[in-house]
Amino acid sequence: MTHQNDYNLSARTIEELARNGLDAVPELMRVLLNNIMQVERSKYLQAGEYERTADRKGHANGYKPKTVRTRLGEITFAVPQVREGGFYPSALEKGLRSERALVTTLAEMYVQGVSTRKVKAITEELCGIEVTAMQVSRAAAQLDAVLQEWRERPLGESTYLYVDARYEKVREAGQVRDAAVLVASGITPAGERQVLGVSVSLNEHETHWKAFLQGLKDRGMKGVQLVISDDHAGLGAARRAVLGSVAWQRCQFHLQQNAGAYVPKQAMRMEVAADIRSMFNAPDRKTAEEFLMAAIQKYAVSAPRLSAWLEENLAEGFTVFDFPLEHRRSIRTTNSLERINKEIRRRTRVVGVFPNEASCLRLVSALLMETSEEWQIGKRYCAGKSLDC
Repeated sequence: MTHQNDYNLSARTIEELARNGLDAVPELMRVLLNNIMQVERSKYLQAGEYERTADRKGHANGYKPKTVRTRLGEITFAVPQVREGGFYPSALEKGLRSERALVTTLAEMYVQGVSTRKVKAITEELCGIEVTAMQVSRAAAQLDAVLQEWRERPLGESTYLYVDARYEKVREAGQVRDAAVLVASGITPAGERQVLGVSVSLNEHETHWKAFLQGLKDRGMKGVQLVISDDHAGLGAARRAVLGSVAWQRCQFHLQQNAGAYVPKQAMRMEVAADIRSMFNAPDRKTAEEFLMAAIQKYAVSAPRLSAWLEENLAEGFTVFDFPLEHRRSIRTTNSLERINKEIRRRTRVVGVFPNEASCLRLVSALLMETSEEWQIGKRYCAGKSLDC
């Protein structure tokens, strides 16, 4: 049974969503106000687009761009024109004056998977124009199209590929389930970061990972020399199937965390952590492997499970030694994606349970699109030696 609370967010929760980041996606506001202004022009002319009617009061005459400065940054709207003049959409000025409340509407639209009744009611109150549920749905579809176009855009060369997963609560068929949110980012040969893709699914792990990685390749991703990730369920098999010839660096941070589960005594934790750090901070692979062999022997008696785990797993974190020294700090962990996931978690936790996969994908896509655009104006992520390793 669907819980009403999953759909009816409180005003306080919606405002928090807006403050926490959806107000950083000006494209949402642009599309929604453009649609409302089109509706206002049709009402002024007493005729819809391409409609022939005896009651028509004038003729549409395209659109004029208008750039305005808002708290979301500069936004360029398409202001509808009328050939005979005398028309200016009041929705634009009213919408800008009520900007905070309008952004709140957008937050609700995204989180709820487009609740057309509520969006319709609030846009009418804010912008002084009556819109239909169909028109709201059309605006929402345009917003989805913007994000879909971004998710499916062509890719190019990425020397380093980072992949990670997190989980969000999604309601399906009356049950709350964990949906995997897969995210990929890359570093180009010029040292620039970019978000490559995102996928949300309740599918079995390996199937989801395989489709995700294959999707990146189908969009033109090439030149990958190293995949950096944790040992997620299903990822290993999918990575070997899709990127079988590419080297793999297991995240050193997570490796060290995982080792803690095999330390038999609390008093040994600091010593074990120091031994592992000495391997990861070694000057080269040969030295790291010598430190590893010493640790395997050291703990063979006092912590046999730890010793066996070290022997089986830790060398997966040594691939980084085959790459330029200047890049190692950036490519030995998935920390860059961890920071993204932390930001996503901060902005999705107020939602609790998403009503469906689509609403989860919308919100995460909007946040990642924003992140990727910010990276484009930032400094190089990998400085020093060329990434043409």
